[in-house]
Amino acid sequence: MTVKSNHVMIKGIKDGLVFLMDDECDLEELLSELRYKLEHSHQNILSGPIIHVDVKLGSRVVTEDQKDAILQILKKKGNLLIRSIESPDAKNDHNDAKAITTITGIIRSGQVLHHEGNLLLLGDVNPGGTVSCTGHIFIMGALRGMAHAGSAGDEEAIISAAHFAPTQLRIAEVISRPPDEWEKREAGMEFAYLQNGQMQIDKTSNIVRLHRDFNAFKGV
Repeated sequence: MTVKSNHVMIKGIKDGLVFLMDDECDLEELLSELRYKLEHSHQNILSGPIIHVDVKLGSRVVTEDQKDAILQILKKKGNLLIRSIESPDAKNDHNDAKAITTITGIIRSGQVLHHEGNLLLLGDVNPGGTVSCTGHIFIMGALRGMAHAGSAGDEEAIISAAHFAPTQLRIAEVISRPPDEWEKREAGMEFAYLQNGQMQIDKTSNIVRLHRDFNAFKGV
């Protein structure tokens, strides 16, 4: 298959990529070109470390299903983290209070992942790596680096990981450095939360009981 049109333009910016979508062509033609370019071009930037992506649809008015079709194509590239999607009818709706963005990858030493909203990371955070979110952080892997949930001041945010061995935890403005023995003990899935302004750690099975807003995430 050869795509000669230029309905999808990918531009690099200081902190990620911008996908500029033609707002006049047929939507199916746009989606077809998007799939093709993700598979056959720009492989030097569409693989490897996690990259923030802003999607600009111009004046194209899309339904939620059409917008989701675009996002699903982009999410197949595990290192692309969708930060925003702009269209006339909605902006950043995928980052509303209850939505969770899922990405696959490893946050290595020296890497910093910033995200607006709630994040489910299918991978590890290595020592020296950092994950920062305005909402909740769920890590289906090992947390051995630093995690900051509720970075915009949300004290009800939580940090959950399959293996808890962080170098530092932070929720809103509260910072906790766990004891050294965390690396040595056998740990199951745990989460951190604030109670009366103090950092607390508990088994993930107790999230629903202790965190009243977690019902929104039962489907994760």
